[in-house]
Amino acid sequence: MSQPNHSQNKSMRSSSVVKPILVGAGIALLAISFFVFGVDNPHPEWGKYWMIRPLIITPLAGALGGAFYAFMEYQASRGFNRTIAILLSIVVYFVGLWLGTVLGLAGTMWN
Repeated sequence: MSQPNHSQNKSMRSSSVVKPILVGAGIALLAISFFVFGVDNPHPEWGKYWMIRPLIITPLAGALGGAFYAFMEYQASRGFNRTIAILLSIVVYFVGLWLGTVLGLAGTMWN
């Protein structure tokens, strides 16, 4: 009798968690880049490196939304209603993206 190889299953699960995190962060980075790089003449009181904060905080919020999606996908595989899991993931992602955008742009464009 042969033993199943559990190391392959573990790597498949960890890669399935990383993918939604990277996708969530990438979408958030594209969304905030639209606002940040669209500013032609920033106000002098914003500072020289004003765009660093939104370009870090918003993708982090998107990554957390992607992690929540991965968690809900795991819960759906364990018996939770898949439709509710996806809808809840979408709502949480957009709320997190909005909050990340507000936190990132606070004091500059969001005043």
